[in-house]
Amino acid sequence: MEQLPIFFQIKGKPVAVAGGGTVAARRAELALRAGARVSVYSETLSDDFCAISLHDGFRHVARAPALSDIQNCVLMFSATGDAAADREAGWLARQAGVPVNVADAPDQCDFIMPSVVDRDPLVIAISTGGASPVFARMIRARLESVIPSAYGRLVSLVGAYREKLGAALKEPAERRRFWERVLEGRVADRFLAGHEAEARVELERALANAADGAASQQLGEVYIVGAGPGDPDLLTFRALRLMQRADVVLYDRLLPHGILNLVRREAEHIYVGKLPDDHIIPQEEITARLIDFARQGKRVLRLKGGDPFMFGRGGEEVEVLAAAGIPVQVVPGVTAATGCAAYAGIPLTHRDHAQACVFLTGHSKGGGLSLDWSALVQPQQTVVIFMGLGKLDSLMKEFVAKGGDPKLPVAIVDNGTRPNQRVITGTVETIAGLTAQAELQGPAIIILGTVVTLRDKLASETTPGAAGSFANEAGLSSIQSPV
Repeated sequence: MEQLPIFFQIKGKPVAVAGGGTVAARRAELALRAGARVSVYSETLSDDFCAISLHDGFRHVARAPALSDIQNCVLMFSATGDAAADREAGWLARQAGVPVNVADAPDQCDFIMPSVVDRDPLVIAISTGGASPVFARMIRARLESVIPSAYGRLVSLVGAYREKLGAALKEPAERRRFWERVLEGRVADRFLAGHEAEARVELERALANAADGAASQQLGEVYIVGAGPGDPDLLTFRALRLMQRADVVLYDRLLPHGILNLVRREAEHIYVGKLPDDHIIPQEEITARLIDFARQGKRVLRLKGGDPFMFGRGGEEVEVLAAAGIPVQVVPGVTAATGCAAYAGIPLTHRDHAQACVFLTGHSKGGGLSLDWSALVQPQQTVVIFMGLGKLDSLMKEFVAKGGDPKLPVAIVDNGTRPNQRVITGTVETIAGLTAQAELQGPAIIILGTVVTLRDKLASETTPGAAGSFANEAGLSSIQSPV
């Protein structure tokens, strides 16, 4: 290491900042968050200081710093934006024997500023030794995505019980094993799920068992997680965290391999996928497996495409699990309707086209389909049909028979948000033929409404990330008929 990583205690101590721009404001803000008394030396201050200028520990001095200003400080930052002024401030700090950081001048710094992930009291600092601050910020962004904001409160909870545990368990190795069980088990799960009162009860119980030398019988938990329509970038932070904690995962047919690869490697993988009208494993057996694994003390991940509560049978599974007394966490996912529509450049609502959006499924529990067509053929609304590709022709004919406009624009988004996404546009009377010609395999979303006409304007302006842009070079194709 070329630098010694340390955390410097500056609470209640004076810190000087030279400069009145954005960088100086960020330095002052960090010092204030750490509890310092901050004096900023600059003739003027930019708008970046508005949020911190009312802080009790903030002071503005409308001139350049002098040696006497710095002598009692514990740290100094110089970020004036003027190289000569920064060199002068750095020289003053060294004369006063005060460590100094000069922005964008590593050779003039006694210390450098890391990128910080702040989950107070948990703080993570990332540094490249000044070689590449941009890279340090990239690493920070990745850590921000996988470390929940609740971790800070969890650390505080652990800290509040340190003395009590020290009195119950004298051996350091025993205390370490206790905290490993707590932080990898149900206490942390309950806390991070927002059930802090339950977590405290669990922690008290675990502490009492540890003091008595008794082993605590742990009941497992089920995570019902929405994986989104396909692009792994659409996973939520919470989904990723639980995917990395699972002992066993039950996953669906529609789940892309790229998402399944993000599950903890050691987890047992069980495929429970279904085809339309061909359920390889009945729903009742899937739910029974979830209960059985949880009763074995395992953390069970039920990973579903889209959102588990949007035609994903998540509600049915939660109902049975709750009746069996199994703890459940439900993590919503980006539903296929919103994800696929966005990646196809089709807004589901628009003031000029649709003031309502109706979601419906092309399948029902009994196999038949009973729809209120009078509600579906209304103007100024969008209709989105899930799992309707196999019944597209009959659905469109029924739509027209019940008074729907045969010229109404329709889009089929096949494998939406994925690299092989295809978008076909037509009208109610032409879309079935176009879809058959394209030999789509699904999964697909059907979108009916005049919002489809906006695709030509919006698709070229939208870049959906990992799935590629809508341009031809991204591998996405489009078949269209006049609408």
